[in-house]
Formats: sequence, structure tokens, C-alpha cells
Amino acid sequence: MSRGTAKRRWPTAVAIAAAAVAIGAVFGSPHSGRAAGQATPASTATPTISGTPQEGSTLTASNGTWSGSPTGYAYAWGRCDQNGDNCATITGATAQTYQAQAADVDHTLRVTVTATNADGSMSATSAPTAVVSSASAPGNSGAPTISGTPQVGSTLTAAKGSWSGSPTSYAYAWSRCDQTGSSCADIAGATASTYTLAQVDAGNTLRVRVTATNSAGATSATSVPTAVVQSPPPTVANGCPTTGAGTIQVADVNPPARLVIDRQSLTPGVVTPGAATLQLSARVTACNGRPVQGALLYATGVPYNQYSVPAEATTGADGTATLTMSQLSGFPAARRQELFVVFLRARKPSDPITGGISTRLLVSFPVSLR
Repeated sequence: MSRGTAKRRWPTAVAIAAAAVAIGAVFGSPHSGRAAGQATPASTATPTISGTPQEGSTLTASNGTWSGSPTGYAYAWGRCDQNGDNCATITGATAQTYQAQAADVDHTLRVTVTATNADGSMSATSAPTAVVSSASAPGNSGAPTISGTPQVGSTLTAAKGSWSGSPTSYAYAWSRCDQTGSSCADIAGATASTYTLAQVDAGNTLRVRVTATNSAGATSATSVPTAVVQSPPPTVANGCPTTGAGTIQVADVNPPARLVIDRQSLTPGVVTPGAATLQLSARVTACNGRPVQGALLYATGVPYNQYSVPAEATTGADGTATLTMSQLSGFPAARRQELFVVFLRARKPSDPITGGISTRLLVSFPVSLR
């Protein structure tokens, strides 16, 4: 081969070699078939352990968070020294939960979670638990709960929850928290298993802390917060009480409600020149016909000077008051008078005469001058 031909072929060989290197960089080694390690799960937040580290208690492992969309997880629990080091795998402890054993007392526990997908597997290990305590002191296996309606005036009841260690006594402490159940403060004196909600609790949540005690010690557990405590439903609507039935006290009637005068009667039924006195009765009601007790009833003849004007009378439990009127020289008001007209007024004692819930009515009764 001539030197000229060799010179022309050298650039071509370099180009072919460069292309081969580029192809190898994309597909990897002949044994790989993919870009190594690019899709294997990777831990972005380590697993954690929840539960009470106490003999007999059940601990639960969280998976943590992973990239690579794992399709499955495996668990391996380990027993470690009090610093979380020198861990040894616990035989058979391969579930997501683990019940602490007598052998775990004075040790810590860790869990290793292995995440797997089609491209491979990767493992991550939790931080150690606190040192596992013996089963002698009470252990909480189910948090306390609160039952009852979270409304001012209602009574809440605490259930102590579930405990191991055969507690011999329980103590309760209620706390008032913000609407998220945080920033709690103990409520002075609220140390019974029940608590009656006060107005100060409205707009807040409540939690209860239960402390279980036995001869070996005491352990506390706290409930989740209640729903936000509501104010009581209104007891008055449109000036009328919304509860109860029958007679209503005049003090409980307020604007915009008004008093009503009904069922007027006069004795004798017909006014004659011989009727020296008249007994006038009227019933006062309000709030859809409920009798009103304690209202003041006033009456005067129209025109004046026919019969006397008695002092106001107070209505009784049936809403009725009776006034006695004595004949005066002005009766009859006319030689052919046929009606005796009476002006009636009912009012609340604390209201102005013509204000508040007062009401007025003109009524008439037959007159016979024969």
C-alpha cells in the first residue's frame, strides 16, 4: 500500500472508532442491556418507626419515600445496642409491624425497608427507637378517645383507651387547644373523666390526657382533638323563646315580637244603667298564641267619665287579667247609646307605656238603656 493511500484511510478509521465509543456509552456493556442504576429505587426520606417502644407493644414501620416508583417493599427488623449500633437481624421479623419482645428490653430497634421495582432493589434503614422498656409500667396500645357533642353546654366523656401492664388507677387532664388541636393549655380543675363545655371553649378544640399508673410507674397518652366546639343554638328567635311550650313570661318576650290582646269579655254582658260595676277580662298572648304571664293590662271607657279607670292588672298563668270598673255620672254618654267602647292596652312592666312590645286595642260591648 502506498503512503498516499494510507494517509487517505486514517481519518476514516478514526471516525469509525469514535462512533463505536459513542454507541457503547449509550447502551452500556454487552451484559447490561440498559443504562445501569438510572431507574432503581432511591430513598428520598428514610423509613420511620411509630408506636411505644415497650415490651408487648406493637411498632409500625413507615416505608419512607422513594423515587423510581417501587412496586413492592420488604422489611427486616433489627435489635441494636442502646446507641442504635451493633444491630442483629431478628429472625422472622419481616412484616411491617413488630411486637416488642422481652429480649428487646434495654435495646433499641431499627427497621430496614427494601424497595423494589423492575430495575432492581435498594434498602434504607430507620433511626433507632428509644430504649425498649419492660412491660412492668403501663403501656398504651390504644389512645384515649372523647365522646359527646362538641357544643357549649354539652358534656364530653373520656374513654381511657387501651393499656397493658394492669394499671391500678387512671388520672385525667383536659386541655383547651386551637382549632387545629395545637397550642393546648390545661383547663384548671378539669380532672374528671367528664367535662362540661363552657362558653370559653367555643371556637376551640379539646383534648384529654390519661395517665395510667401501676406499682412500677406511670405512663400518659393523649387523645386526638375534638371537632371545633360550637356555641349553643339560639334560644330566642324574632324576640320569642325557641324552647318550651305553653305559658311564657313577659320578660322573655322582646322586639320584634309584640303582645296581643284577645278573648275579651264583660260582666254583665250588656251594660245597663243599673250596672254599677263592670268586670272586664282580657287575655294577653304572644309568640304564636302562647299565654303571657306578668303583662300589665289597662282599660278605660271611651269617652271618659262613664266608668272609672282602674289600676293596671297583672296577667296570670293563663294570660288573663280582670279589671273592675265603677259607673260614673257620665254614663250613658248619649240618650241613644248602643255600645260601650273600651280602650285596652297591654305592656311589659319594664317598657315605656307606648313602646317596647306593648299593644293597644279598641273593643265594644252592647248597651241597653231600656
